[in-house]
Amino acid sequence: MDGTIFTMASTYSFFILLLLSFKSLDTKAQSPNYMGDDCHNTTQKSLSSAYQTNLNSILSWLSTDAATSKGYNHSIFGNNASDAVYGLYDCRGDIVGYFCQFCVSTAVRELLQRCPNRASGFIWYDFCMLKYSNENFFGNVTVYPTWHVAGTKEVSSAKEIQKGQDFMRSLIRKATVETNQLFYMDGFNLSYTQKRYGLVQCSRDLTNQGCRQCLETMLAQISKCCEQKLGWFAGSASCLIKYDEYRFYLFHNESSSGAIRQIAKPGRDKRSKILIISFSVVGSITLLCFSIYCFWFRKRTKKDGLTPPIIRLSSYQNVQTEETLNTDLPTMPLITILQSTDNFSEASKLGEGGFGPVYKGILPNGRQIAVKRLSQTSGQGSEEFKNEVMFIAKLQHRNLVRLLACCLEENEKILVYEYLSNSSLDFHLFG
Repeated sequence: MDGTIFTMASTYSFFILLLLSFKSLDTKAQSPNYMGDDCHNTTQKSLSSAYQTNLNSILSWLSTDAATSKGYNHSIFGNNASDAVYGLYDCRGDIVGYFCQFCVSTAVRELLQRCPNRASGFIWYDFCMLKYSNENFFGNVTVYPTWHVAGTKEVSSAKEIQKGQDFMRSLIRKATVETNQLFYMDGFNLSYTQKRYGLVQCSRDLTNQGCRQCLETMLAQISKCCEQKLGWFAGSASCLIKYDEYRFYLFHNESSSGAIRQIAKPGRDKRSKILIISFSVVGSITLLCFSIYCFWFRKRTKKDGLTPPIIRLSSYQNVQTEETLNTDLPTMPLITILQSTDNFSEASKLGEGGFGPVYKGILPNGRQIAVKRLSQTSGQGSEEFKNEVMFIAKLQHRNLVRLLACCLEENEKILVYEYLSNSSLDFHLFG
């Protein structure tokens, strides 16, 4: 007995040390990657106090429930049809426990900021998704809008493309027919020296047939954007598929459920103690591996180009990202701009220019800014926008309004200027 206590105490100490080492890693590496949201299909409106209360309650409940090992759940809050809120979270099949909750908690916080005063909302991260609505969406298959991202490396041959497609189809079959898990991850040997890895997953409120339909739709869309690339990713509010040259998931399918099943089995005391100790050690090692994985994954994806912004297939175009502007001009996160302008509210609007509206914003430090948001119908393309950014950034004359930053996230083209009330602002922004 004493030996067991000592071993468990040692394991606990080791676990704490791992937590401390996890904390010491780059903070940004711990945050889940934002992939996209779908708030544009719903309009802002005044929500009833009852609906707002139910919304806050269900989001809090989903965040708390995500700490369980299930990795998925859904619920309804509200007794009346007029103020009922339907909510769901679903973590990736290899993400459970604390890491699932961390992702869902982040999603809850960001969803309220990105989709304020909306009766429904959806947000998606690399490790989880979160959705709520005033209508019952449980079991419904949603394949549009579709998001995708592709790596920068090219495949070596058409034969490799076909092998990758066949491999992903086999994962779809395993997820929907052979295992009924609605997710599956695995790898295969492309050659003696090369391996490829894939993952498929559906929101677990779907039927097997609905899941298969969604995944096959995603795979069919890949031919429109990404099949020539070595790594790619596509997904919707109901499912996702991912394929790459490196192993991006945490463990194989057997590991994700086998350990939990073993702990749940009753047995003799001695066997239970061994299982508890073993599971503690495995959990500690998993935590360390996860922290290293997060740190490495960030560095790897940035290097290979398999990073957001996610591009909707419905509006696919070759848009320059902020990393390719080749200027010394800083970039400003879209979420910061949204917060500073109250989500581009009418109250913040200064006027309408030749290329789109301009808004007044206030940064967290109190600094006032003017935000020029290029209209989708303005006719100014990516090259024109890039040229304008580079031209103004090089000028920066004291007699001209100063350009502070730009933003090219989520198909937005935004310029951030210093806010001045004189005529030079009108000339520079509205001319």
